[in-house]
Amino acid sequence: MRIYVVDNGGQWTHREWRVLRDLGVDAKIVPNTTPLSDLADATGIVLSGGAPRVGLNDTLGNCAEYIERAGVPILGICAGHQFIARHFGGGVAPGVTPEFGKMEITLTPEGPSSPLLQGVPERSIVWESHNDEVAQMPDGFRLLASSPSCRVQAMEHATRPIYGLQFHPEVEHTQFGRRMFQNFVDVCKR
Repeated sequence: MRIYVVDNGGQWTHREWRVLRDLGVDAKIVPNTTPLSDLADATGIVLSGGAPRVGLNDTLGNCAEYIERAGVPILGICAGHQFIARHFGGGVAPGVTPEFGKMEITLTPEGPSSPLLQGVPERSIVWESHNDEVAQMPDGFRLLASSPSCRVQAMEHATRPIYGLQFHPEVEHTQFGRRMFQNFVDVCKR
């Protein structure tokens, strides 16, 4: 099993890698310009966060090709989440209230049934660091979690193992972040 962490310039990319390594996963950080052929042995891909505003309008290297052609589970975090939404026809815009620091999220009725959020309680604290957010979810996705100032905190594709999280599960301030990573690893094992 190997999960690639695609570096989109985020400040915590190495933490995403570290959580996966701590869970016993063979994980490797690669630039977002890495050819898809170099990821042929992937069993999963994490699209990391990015520099400020990168999720709003940047192409994020080869991330579109990974989504379309890799054929493995994908987890987008912050800018990666926003990119997934844009890639599938959703909208990203500056948040009405940018979120930085601790925030309480609430799972939607579909949240607990998501493989990514198994074992996560209805309400929990997560760590935010974003100016922009998914303003319109793409067709074919389910809403999994919201917060008072950001409606799309978590989403999943209805038929493919593609997930997006606006918040940062890789930092210790996110109460069930490690559980979410373990859940993603479990999805990648299937």
